[in-house]
Amino acid sequence: MERMMRIHSRIASGDLPTATQLAEVFEVSVKTIWRDIEFMRDRMNLPIEYDQRRHGYLYTEHVETFPNLQITEGELFALLVAEKSLQQYRGTPYEKPLLAALRKLERTLPDTVSLNLSDWEQTISFRTSATPVQDLPLIDTLARAAAERAELRLVYRKPNRQPEDRVVHPYHLANVNGDWYLFAFDRLRNAIRTFAPARITSIERTGTTFPKPQRFELDQLLRDSFGIYSHQGDFEVIIRFTAEVADYIREKRWHPSQEIRELDAGSIEIHLRLGSLIEVKRWILGWGASAQVLAPDVLVQQIAATATALSQLYPAAKPSPHA
Repeated sequence: MERMMRIHSRIASGDLPTATQLAEVFEVSVKTIWRDIEFMRDRMNLPIEYDQRRHGYLYTEHVETFPNLQITEGELFALLVAEKSLQQYRGTPYEKPLLAALRKLERTLPDTVSLNLSDWEQTISFRTSATPVQDLPLIDTLARAAAERAELRLVYRKPNRQPEDRVVHPYHLANVNGDWYLFAFDRLRNAIRTFAPARITSIERTGTTFPKPQRFELDQLLRDSFGIYSHQGDFEVIIRFTAEVADYIREKRWHPSQEIRELDAGSIEIHLRLGSLIEVKRWILGWGASAQVLAPDVLVQQIAATATALSQLYPAAKPSPHA
């Protein structure tokens, strides 16, 4: 919206800007400028035309001011939820720019909207039970490198392993279930790998850039993942849950592939198609004896081995003689 307001100012001043000139000023693609102008013309009813003779955009009639953003109460409520969700970014490099963007949106709202963000200040909040420990300057460095397509040299430490050098092309920085991950092309492995920023002990730019990644889509990359791990196989996972916890399972969409089958006495089975068992194993163990794995056999064996190890750590307590 801020960019469209600035496009409006350029056109209203009579500069006759071209899409190429605007794209250079705002550091976006020409296609983005075309979409902005199309939105301004078709959705905001601004009389924009391209003058073929003078080679630039102009208004065909006088425009007094840039139109207010028209918004419904439902949309405004969604804006409030977005603002509240920023609580998880308090103290990060993203807090100030995100809040600034929301404030600019609020200032463009029409005065006639009866619902005000301040009226709902105490209505909604976001909480998390475990806040990840993050190196915020490192997150910012990774984000900038991905945006600028700058090659990085990392010293990366996997759990229980010695640190090793990696040269990577950072494609995407994503927050998955509250944790940050870098998805990057690893030159040594010649494949896309996932890196946890908390395990990066050293980082520097190599001074070279890489071309825009072709056909990289995070949703496609993680389509068979229960979190961030995928492409380790093809597993049909079947878990039976007791009636005591079945409602908790029904209440969420745990994975796009899930199918829930109702059983007798309120118990259920959930069927998942996954590319990795690492994260779903941890999830199953969190349900204790209320979850029974039926397939695949390798997961049944892993859960059984963990249960055996736990029984050795916590042997059954002997009954008290005074009981």
